[in-house]
Amino acid sequence: MIAAISTEIIGYVASALVVLALTMRSIVRLRIISLCGSVTFLAYGWMIGSVPIIITNTSIAAINLWFLRREFLVRPSDRGDLGVSHIRPDSPFLVDFIEYHADDIGRFQPGFFMPPTDGVMSLLLTRDGLPAGVLIGRRQGETLVIDLDYVLREHRDSRLGKWLFGHGSSVFRDAGLRRLVADPGAADHERYLRSVGFAPSSDDGTAYELVL
Repeated sequence: MIAAISTEIIGYVASALVVLALTMRSIVRLRIISLCGSVTFLAYGWMIGSVPIIITNTSIAAINLWFLRREFLVRPSDRGDLGVSHIRPDSPFLVDFIEYHADDIGRFQPGFFMPPTDGVMSLLLTRDGLPAGVLIGRRQGETLVIDLDYVLREHRDSRLGKWLFGHGSSVFRDAGLRRLVADPGAADHERYLRSVGFAPSSDDGTAYELVL
């Protein structure tokens, strides 16, 4: 009786993990929770002797591991799914993109406002050929003062920022830039800047820089 109840509980836990995975907007979190759900279902299938459940969830676990491998084990420089391209700062697409995500942008960079287009560099970040974020900054000689560095919620775990400021930083050097400066804004954005290689350029921490 106790063994039957324990088996049923494992089945409910597996079901809950599958449902929880479907609520995740982050692709990486979705796959991690889905992996946990499939492994739990695999254990459940083994306990009740269901071959179809074992085969199905072994396959799902393998698929999740394959895609998570790309996220965590493949170096950013070897990832062909990430990209960046120039876009006009007055492009209707860019304007609509920023307006649509204004509330989410305000959480990380509450002081952002679109600067005048003169001397502005704007970049569209992509993943798998689809828009994943934007970067907007003002040129000051060989320095780019970044006003907005925003990545869509579902791609914030894809190491897009590390790729852009690492292997993808040629987009800045090709434009004659040698230094990037950013205002940390909110605490979450400050942690992000540190994680992608920026360092404080002032004693009070009001500015961060990355030398290319």
